[in-house]
Amino acid sequence: MTVDLSTRYLGLELRSPLVASPSPLTRDPDSAARLVEAGAAALVLPSLFEEEILHEELELDRSLEAGSDQFAEALDYFPAITSYAGTGDQYLDRLRRIKARVAVPVIASLNAGTPGGWVRYARLMQDAGADALELNLYHVAADPSMTAIDMEARDLEVIGAVRAAIEIPLAVKLSPYYSAFAGFARRVVDAGADGLVLFNRFYQPDLDLDSLDVVARLELSRPWDLRLPMRWIAILRPQLPPGVSLAATSGVHGGADAIKALLVGADVTMMTSALLRHGPAHIRTVEAEILAWLEEREYESVAQLRGSANQAMVEDPSAYERANYMETLHSWASPPAATSTARS
Repeated sequence: MTVDLSTRYLGLELRSPLVASPSPLTRDPDSAARLVEAGAAALVLPSLFEEEILHEELELDRSLEAGSDQFAEALDYFPAITSYAGTGDQYLDRLRRIKARVAVPVIASLNAGTPGGWVRYARLMQDAGADALELNLYHVAADPSMTAIDMEARDLEVIGAVRAAIEIPLAVKLSPYYSAFAGFARRVVDAGADGLVLFNRFYQPDLDLDSLDVVARLELSRPWDLRLPMRWIAILRPQLPPGVSLAATSGVHGGADAIKALLVGADVTMMTSALLRHGPAHIRTVEAEILAWLEEREYESVAQLRGSANQAMVEDPSAYERANYMETLHSWASPPAATSTARS
């Protein structure tokens, strides 16, 4: 029996639910091609950050204007700069080159800080050939004058503006920190999202005890990180309209992780950390594990499996909510006391 691994995500037909999510491997055309050769059904490029572009432009302007108030006549000896390939231009060029190298959907990713920036770069990515766009809503609600309602309204405004500006499918990558997540997720869909990516991982800063500097610490995910997106996909799957795509990201390291995500209702599973640890060929291993599990249990397709353990399908729906918390607490057993072997 041949198991059908195909799935549909954002209206795109994929050969399997295994998607390579943003990482250095999806940034480079050569490594992107290796991911596809190993079985990646789609690629998500790393995000283009508007703040990085703005910083670059400010630094360039400052460099060009340096000294203009002291020796302006000397500037005539320097050639005029008619074009400059900045971060945004390099991103679009890389997108075009990756599209030319692979035969699977390529999804661009955007993190912008202003309404104009979102719309401008979303259009440019569409024009460069992106098959879909992933909006990466990554910000920390640190302003005490901003309420949850304010923050959510701002995000929904951005989503609506981008949806109106492009024709390609739109996914929104969310954090789990919205105060009423199920309701907000539904409003994101109402604002025009074709799918949700759960969840964005906020990398936490650390302190250097010698210099007292705030430093970045990159920690790759572990399989247990999948539990949070699993819970919410299980809850949202029966609540969202048919056709809305759900992607599980964070904690998908092996075939068992991918199967769990599919069981609760994910259309695709996205991998980054496992591919950075084990290389592109790891996709073949994960796919083989999925196939073996499905064949052993006589599933004919991923579609037959998908969503069969979401909140509406399980015997105890409350297991995905507070009952799960209480059961976890009651399940703890203290380790047995060490037996003394000392002679009296």
